[in-house]
Formats: sequence, structure tokens, C-alpha cells
Amino acid sequence: MRYATFRLVGVNCVLVLAVQLAGCGSGNTAAQKPVQWPIAKQVPTTAQQQVLPVALAADAPKINPADVTLYEKCGYSVWQAGAGTNYSQYPAHPQHHQKRAELAPLYKGAPNAAQLLAFFAISDIHITDKESPAQVIYPGWSALFGPSSAGLMQQAYSPVILSTTHVLDAAIQTVNALHKQTPFGFGISLGDDVNNTQYNELRWFIDVLDGKVITPSSGAHVGADAIDYQKPFKAAGLDKTIPWYQVVGNHDQFWSGVLYENAKTQQAHVGAAVINLKVDLSNPNAINTTGDYMGVIDGTTPYGNVIDAGPEKNFPAPPTVVADANRRSLSTNESSTRNWMREFFTTASTPVGHGFTQANVDEDFACYSFEPKSDLPLKVIVLDDTNKKNDKLGCPMFYGTGHLDPTRLEWLKRELQKGQDEGKLMIIAAHIPIKPQVSITDPRPMSTFYDKSEEDALLATLHSYPNLILWIAGHRHLNTITPQPNNAADLNDHPEQSFWEVETSSLRDFPQQFRTFEIRRNGDNTISIITTDVDPAVAAGSPAAKSRGYAIGAARLFGATPAILGDATSHAYNAELVKQLSPQMQAKIAKCGSPIKERE
Repeated sequence: MRYATFRLVGVNCVLVLAVQLAGCGSGNTAAQKPVQWPIAKQVPTTAQQQVLPVALAADAPKINPADVTLYEKCGYSVWQAGAGTNYSQYPAHPQHHQKRAELAPLYKGAPNAAQLLAFFAISDIHITDKESPAQVIYPGWSALFGPSSAGLMQQAYSPVILSTTHVLDAAIQTVNALHKQTPFGFGISLGDDVNNTQYNELRWFIDVLDGKVITPSSGAHVGADAIDYQKPFKAAGLDKTIPWYQVVGNHDQFWSGVLYENAKTQQAHVGAAVINLKVDLSNPNAINTTGDYMGVIDGTTPYGNVIDAGPEKNFPAPPTVVADANRRSLSTNESSTRNWMREFFTTASTPVGHGFTQANVDEDFACYSFEPKSDLPLKVIVLDDTNKKNDKLGCPMFYGTGHLDPTRLEWLKRELQKGQDEGKLMIIAAHIPIKPQVSITDPRPMSTFYDKSEEDALLATLHSYPNLILWIAGHRHLNTITPQPNNAADLNDHPEQSFWEVETSSLRDFPQQFRTFEIRRNGDNTISIITTDVDPAVAAGSPAAKSRGYAIGAARLFGATPAILGDATSHAYNAELVKQLSPQMQAKIAKCGSPIKERE
């Protein structure tokens, strides 16, 4: 027998009941014909059309994040399509793409002359095995209305975990549609493909991009014959002409993204017992505590009821689920990334390994570089900047920070120097941003990811390579763009020693967007980086469409200040970023590029 904790909610009260559940069927997925989830026919970027939350009044009914059936009824998940970005929320920027030339003081407004490269970036998909007994659902599911529950509690649970594979499939279909308008040279995932470093989570991620049949459930596969988010489906797959590459994130290699796996977590992945611990973000030994069962999703319910969650005193016996060997952790005592990298060699898309080589696996080193076009002097440096210090005193937040050990730092310096010596423009793709500004609207620097001395030294190193044009990252689930100028006193003398940092938001949480990048040569041989947010096109009633509402609702309920409740903006940020080049690079790219074809 299993016991589930359900919440019955009125506007002003919460009643918690323990309800005995009857046994559920096995949900034999082999007999189910896979469905397909085609997207809406229109595929605009946010420059043409935005997903806009409908503002809530400050006196809206106060429900809790777990009250999924009330999200739409109470207005929390309601959204509408609006006109493309016009930067009305950012005064004095009337364009669909804000032109930013503060790092290029010599730029006089020369127009775009040729297209050099187009690519797309996705990030923080957090493919989640919602039925895994190793997930940490309870802290978020039990959180109450209001800003005190924000931050990591939303990362623990929101109803978006029901349909992470479906949202990814919709995003890839949207990429394919945009590719037909302006071809992409490549795509890149900026890390946190998965939520809990599980084998089945990573296989779902790769298989969605490969266009395989996805069985988005585990264990008993309950609900696979009747519940939309549980039904096996045929993914569309990324257009085979687009190669895609991979960056490693903290969730890809650490338990729940915050700690090295130990014997308890390893067993939780593959066993039947729902993990039991007392969540305390200040306690580095919290994983070894007990007190609360973390819960799983009941796949037989349309809204994904949480079961087997709550204080252990409420359970007469430890709750269990059907075990599944495919939930095994990819992280081992010897390596947090070797097994994870190895999975990218089992793929039907290109390149095999998706950037990783056998040498990366053998050496347990998740950094590499590639050159996307043979006729363009540009290379992409893929950097593993996750914090791997196995510090027994490190709190959970410690493993969500950035760090480069001497081996990775020296490798980065060699790659930058080689690119500089060979006269190539350079892009760094990493998971963790470096000293980004706080938000789209708050330009103050945020120095919480790297140790300050390490961060300052790394930025000084980066500024010494004038061919570095761009650092792209994920991790924060934000669309922030940060200028990274050289020392202000030297900017006019050496403007080329500056670069732009562009963050891509999460496909898990609102605003559930990905980014496109177009690098163009201007008439004066400066370059422009045109970066655009894209809402995945979704069909009404699909799991991906429902997830969009859940994402909006969760953002409001876990934040729940008057400003957040009344926020009706898309959180998209589209910009044209001008970069000054050295005279040598100006001469080298003077004849590069193809005619510009604007997206429809």
C-alpha cells in the first residue's frame, strides 16, 4: 500500500489529508502507438510576437505552488500573444533589437553588409524523470504562496516537470522552421540537459534531438495509455543538416545539481524507496539526514499529483515505487562526467559525440573547441567551468558556482592564444556566466558564481585576447546581456579588447525561450551580433502548451510580490551588439560572408 499527501485548498485555508491509494496498472508502453505533438504553424521570434503573461491584481486569490488545478482558474497561468519586442519597458530603445555599441566607440553606424554565421542556443532544459525516487520534489511542492518560497524551491518542484521532453520537442520543431528561413550553421546546448544526472533523462534529451520515440515515464509507466504527458510520442528530431554541440552543466553531473553523488543517492536512483532527507541548504551534510520523504509524481492524474511526500512521521511505512535500472546515475565515485560524455556517441545526428571525442572521455575532460565553417576564421571554445572541488564542507550552493582548476585554465589560455595567433574570431560557450549584470533592467555586476580573485584574474585574461567576441552561458535561467569592457581608461585606445556576454534562459522555467545568434560583418568591418529570443511554437492543448502556463504560474507563485503578480512582460531581450575588431581582423574578414536574408 502507498500513502499520498493531497492538498485541498480554498482561498484562505489548506487541508492536508493522507489518502490510501489502490494499486495501479503496469502501463505497458510497448503496446502503445506513439503520438505526435506538432507545433502551431506560425513560428515567430519574439521580435515579431511575444508570449505575454496577463497581469494579476495584487488582491488575486492566494494559492500555493502545489495547487495546479487552480493555476488557470485564479489567473496565474493565463497568457496572450502580443506584439514583438519594442523595449517599451526599457526607455529610449524603440527598436525591435536594441542596438548597443558602447564597447565600440569608433563605430559610426555602418550598416550590416554580410552574414557570417547563424546558430541557435538552448539551455537548462532539465529533462526530469518525475517518477524517480531520487528527485527532490517536496521542498518546492510544500512551499507556500509568497517570495519566501522563491529561488531553489522552484527548482525543486513546479508542474513544468510533467512535460520537459515535450517542451524540448516543440523547441526543436521551432528551430527547424526557423532554419528554413535562415539556415543555422550549428546549434549548441549550454548545459543542464537533465535534472538529476540520470541515464534515462539524458537518453530522452539526446533521443528528442535524434527524432526517436520517447517514452516519457519510468518505473511502472502508469498513465501511459491515457494521460497526455505520459503517452509515448514520436519526436520530430533536429533537421539533419544542423550539427549540434554540447556543454556540461552542474545538473548534468551532480545529484540535483548541488552535490557529488554518494552511496545514499546512488541507491535512491535505482532502488524502490523514495529518498528521505531533511533539506537544509546551509548544511553540507544534509544529504545524509532524514526527516521528509521527497515524493514522486503520480502519472495517472492529469495534473500530476505529488505522492509519497511529506514528514516521515506521516507514513506508517517507507513509501516505495517500482524500481527502474534506467534511472541509474551517470556520475560515479571516479568521475562526474565520463559516463555523461560517453552517451553522446550513441546518436543519430551529427557530429557523433556532439563535440566530445574519445580523448575527452579517456581523459575525463569536458572541454573542446570546433570551427563551424571552413570559410570563416572563427572558432567556438566549449569550456567546462563548473565547480568540481570535492569539498566536504561545501554547501549545496557551492556546486552551482563556477571554477576553473589549473588544468582547465591552462587549456583555455592555450585555446585563446592559438585562436589569436591564427587570426580567428572566438566565442566561449560555458554553462556558468562570469560576472553578469543582475538582470535585464539592473546593470549592477553579480559576483556570486566565481571566487572574486579568480573572477578578476579570469576577466583580465579574457581581455588580453582581442579576437574574443562573445561569452555565451546559461545557468541563471535569464536572458540578460552584459557588456564586458576592457579597463575603462583603455577602452578608446583598445576597444577590441572587450567582449559581450549573452545568457540564454531556460526551457524549463518561464520564459521558456531559446536564442538565435546571427553574426554579421558591417560596412566598416566591425561586426554585429544579433541575438533574438524565441518562444517555442506550441499547439493549443498540447503538453508543451500546458507547460507554458505552468511556467508562468509557478514564476508568480514562487515570487508573489505585487510587482511579479502584475508583470505582463515577456522577459525577452533582443539586441544588436557591436564589436570592434583589430585592424588585422578587419582585413581578414573584409571579404567574408554571404548576402543577408532577414527572417520573415
